[in-house]
Amino acid sequence: MEPLPLHANARAVADAAARLGLELDVREFPDGTRTAEDAARAIGVDVGQIVKSLVFAVGDDVVVALVSGPNRLDEGRLAEAAGRAGTPVGRVDAGRVREATGYPIGGVPPFGHASDLATFVDEDLLGYDEVWAAAGTPRHVFGVHPDELVRVTAGTVAPLRAPS
Repeated sequence: MEPLPLHANARAVADAAARLGLELDVREFPDGTRTAEDAARAIGVDVGQIVKSLVFAVGDDVVVALVSGPNRLDEGRLAEAAGRAGTPVGRVDAGRVREATGYPIGGVPPFGHASDLATFVDEDLLGYDEVWAAAGTPRHVFGVHPDELVRVTAGTVAPLRAPS
């Protein structure tokens, strides 16, 4: 029996990766990988290996912060990483997330967005041999080496974790 074809969003992520020189093995987890904890449990990895793609506004600019699963984003650190220290930072609503990225919250991949978005990568992700990110839906994910994640996103690595 042949595997089912990929969901259109997951196919779009795999195609974007291919254009960036990255071959993905997209996996589907029918019970979902909506939260970092759900994803880690389904995949069988440490929650720190889960990449949360968070979409924020730094001033008027929409950006993506790729944050390690257990970490909370420090908005001030994100503004600093963006070269805009002191600028107001806040989450954007679901409609703006979809407009900027082309994907729903819970399925936003780290690249292949509808808009050209600056991306900032939590330095804690670089401590793993493999990290896992959403592939366009809350059920689809892929594994990637953190250095490749930085490369394909043209991401700026920065300390993004909020102090405990």
